[in-house]
Amino acid sequence: MENMKHQIAAQLLQINAIKFNPANPYQWTSGWQSPIYCDNRKTLSHPQVRNLIKKGFVELIRRHYGQQADIIAGVATGAIAIGALTAEALDLPFVYVRSSQKKHGLENTIEGEIQKGQRAVVVEDLISTGKSSLQAVEALRQSGVKVLGMAAIFTYGFDLAREKFEHHQCPVHTLTDYSSLMEVALDQGYLKEKNRQQLEQWRQDPANWKPA
Repeated sequence: MENMKHQIAAQLLQINAIKFNPANPYQWTSGWQSPIYCDNRKTLSHPQVRNLIKKGFVELIRRHYGQQADIIAGVATGAIAIGALTAEALDLPFVYVRSSQKKHGLENTIEGEIQKGQRAVVVEDLISTGKSSLQAVEALRQSGVKVLGMAAIFTYGFDLAREKFEHHQCPVHTLTDYSSLMEVALDQGYLKEKNRQQLEQWRQDPANWKPA
């Protein structure tokens, strides 16, 4: 899996799904300023990368959950497509979880067919603070689904997120992570060593970080 982490990090950098800009940071919806921007939706436009991620999810889910999962649940909207591809590869049913209840029609939060007692692995494209990811987990649990854990493409590895997932008793496994990204980015010249300290400071306190 360590080789997989570096391989996927390299692919995300190559297709510009992950970008660095410490001097002119990106603004997140939370209001945080960030020297990194991750848009894993771009992987869907690159078949080779998309297939690598799909195969990675299949291996990860089989490694950690064996044949326990009855269903794969994607977090809307970023993980709908890759979640469906993963479910297809595993020959499992697929549903996706909205960020909030639909305001019309059947007013669903979970789209697709679920049954109480089913065991689900939740697929996510990105974990930052963990808020939206855990909203999906709790929506499934409230509907009677047992959540085995979450599988994500990438995590920033914030302590805040780790503590939230531990509190909600939801194991998390990712295809790549911040540490692997830093190693690959420095090795391949996407990031200069002088900027590494800035990024580490940001990751330790993202809510209060400001560019130098």
